[in-house]
Amino acid sequence: MKIYFRLLQYAKPIQKYIVPYVLFSILGVIFGLLNFTLLIPVFDILFNNEAVQIVVKPVFSFSVQYFKDQFYYSLQEIIAQHGKVGALYFVCIILVSTVMLSNLFKYLSQRIMENWRIHIVMELRSAIFDKIMHLHLGYFSDQRKGDLIARVTSDVSTIQGSITNSLVVFFKEPLTLIGYFAVLFSMSTQLTLFTILIIPVSGIIISRLVKKLKRYANNAQVYFGNMISLLDESLGGIRVVKAFNAIEYVKDRLKHQNYEYSKNQRRIVARQQLASPISEFLGITTIAVILIYGGALVMEQQSALSASTFIAYIILFSQVLGPAKSLTNSLGDIQHGIVSGTRVFELLDVPLGVKDKPDAIVIKEFTNELKFQNVHFSYGDKQVLKGVDLTLTKGKTIALVGPSGGGKTTISDLIPRFYDPEEGVITIDGLDIRECTQESVRALMGVVNQEAILFNDTIANNIAFGMPNATPADIEQAARVANAHQFICESENGYDTIIGDRGNKLSGGQKQRLSIARAVLRNPPILLLDEATSALDTESERLVQDALTNLMKNRTTLVIAHRLSTIQHADEILVVQKGKIIERGSHTDLLGNPDGLYHRLLRMQELQHKTE
Repeated sequence: MKIYFRLLQYAKPIQKYIVPYVLFSILGVIFGLLNFTLLIPVFDILFNNEAVQIVVKPVFSFSVQYFKDQFYYSLQEIIAQHGKVGALYFVCIILVSTVMLSNLFKYLSQRIMENWRIHIVMELRSAIFDKIMHLHLGYFSDQRKGDLIARVTSDVSTIQGSITNSLVVFFKEPLTLIGYFAVLFSMSTQLTLFTILIIPVSGIIISRLVKKLKRYANNAQVYFGNMISLLDESLGGIRVVKAFNAIEYVKDRLKHQNYEYSKNQRRIVARQQLASPISEFLGITTIAVILIYGGALVMEQQSALSASTFIAYIILFSQVLGPAKSLTNSLGDIQHGIVSGTRVFELLDVPLGVKDKPDAIVIKEFTNELKFQNVHFSYGDKQVLKGVDLTLTKGKTIALVGPSGGGKTTISDLIPRFYDPEEGVITIDGLDIRECTQESVRALMGVVNQEAILFNDTIANNIAFGMPNATPADIEQAARVANAHQFICESENGYDTIIGDRGNKLSGGQKQRLSIARAVLRNPPILLLDEATSALDTESERLVQDALTNLMKNRTTLVIAHRLSTIQHADEILVVQKGKIIERGSHTDLLGNPDGLYHRLLRMQELQHKTE
């Protein structure tokens, strides 16, 4: 039930749906009950039963008995004036009218509940997507993308198809059952008490059937997430799959996950489908027992249960099987839905890691310096930064160099608050960035990574990503600064060319220049360049480096460099190794230390360049 209560958090405003739903459901139940209770006078007329006689017109009172006596009184008058055939016409017209009204109110109640169900799922899916977008980067390093996609798609769809559908059942069917049993008690208290005693047997048998559904459902969702992950990895790395003749290997992995998912799905369906015929068999068995017991009561002379009332009782009780069957069938759906709900709420309960304080400040400009003071940071148990100190003065360029895994990218990621430091402080113009909103801090920065992240959209929309108000002239100017205008004009549809999934229709240099154009368009005061040219060929590197030079003019820049030849004009070069800054100075200063790591790395690259 905890999952249900949490789902209701996404059901607001509840009163908008629940009040009209309850009203229409009650009216639907009332008119539905009249359909069957009207059968009693029909049978009385057909069987010439004169047992019920209302001689005096009933005195009005707001009670079931008054309306029942009034109906019989009116029926007697019609019989006296038009005969039994006329009374039969009268009862049938009322019967058809009540059926029409009953179905009308049932339709209205279903429409309202379906709208409510869709509203819950819409709000839940939005909450999941919002949470994913605000999670810190470290979370995505530990999770498989396919599993996250499965939670947003498959798990939410399962919730829509089971738990929220069960909400419909649990709101509607109890009202129906209460109404039915109220009428059944009015017909025969003795017979209804006997009926209630044998009904729990059916519930016990059904509950045993669905007991294992939760485990099977959990396994199925895990295997589905694995399938999505493998599919995403296989499509993303299709060149490697084909180049290494690994097609059969990948197919076997997917087939295994698909087989396990299907096996668990078959187990789930088998138990879910078994609940329906068993509940129907038990229902018919119950009716048979009632026929024996009730028939004996009718045949007893002292019994108050007439033949016509007993027949109507059996017909009405048969209608109880529908709501009861829906409740038992929903037990299996609930187990499946609870698993998906648990997986979804596990994601929603993940701590954000990086979050704004309630009184966070909006920082609007960068005027002086960005500073690291004794900054420490770890990924889990692995300490990455150990007491880093650096000062990036406005208008200056600092380059970070050193072996892979030393902490250079982590330093860059801490500045836009992708993570927050565990110890120490990072300030912009003397203000701790943890006191500022993430959005305002990132608005001061432009980022160009080693891997150009582009989207399956037009070139213009990729350049203007996150800036919907950018004009075509602004986009073109940014492309010119990034040395991208020429190849864009040569593309099929110019700036309206669709570049494919992750920009795969473009070369590496073209993709990187679009990333630079995106940063140019933001016109940020601080630039973060993470090995933006390391994966390019010589010609592309020259074009991209020229674009970066244009981008860096009159801006404050932090550069992570793999090729040391590209950062020799930096104002300060910091050599990072094992989470510490072990050397700092200009290119000339560091080159003057022949025993230093910078000197050794530069000589190694020069030697490598000569051998090439």
